[in-house]
Amino acid sequence: MRRVLTAAAALALPISLAVAPAVAASHGTSAVTSTQAAHTLNRPTTLVAQGPDDVCNYTDSRPSLRLGSSGPAVQQAQCYLNQAIGAGLDEDGDFGGVTQSATEDFQRCADIVVDGRIGAQTWSFLSFWANAPGAPFC
Repeated sequence: MRRVLTAAAALALPISLAVAPAVAASHGTSAVTSTQAAHTLNRPTTLVAQGPDDVCNYTDSRPSLRLGSSGPAVQQAQCYLNQAIGAGLDEDGDFGGVTQSATEDFQRCADIVVDGRIGAQTWSFLSFWANAPGAPFC
């Protein structure tokens, strides 16, 4: 199973790596490059673009979604599910049983809470995975 950093953790990674060489050098030890540190941490060194370069562009809104929800945010989630796990969903904006099932499949694959709803944690993982190189993952 592939684990992926959340968007917030991924954004913090370059900052922490940029500080590491300065701290190491100030203590008289050899500096570690960000590439070496990323390899040591087994984390990707490339960040994924979000926003204008997002693979899905129905909306920037990220409301909580569940069975019965509808609208552009559902289309965005369906598009992300298609990109992240190859769900094969119609991007129709209706959160029905098929979308709920795909959401649960994604949550299991991402090793996050499996509840069939798309809240903050699921949005974070979905947007990151959908825009990551090499998608779909499951």
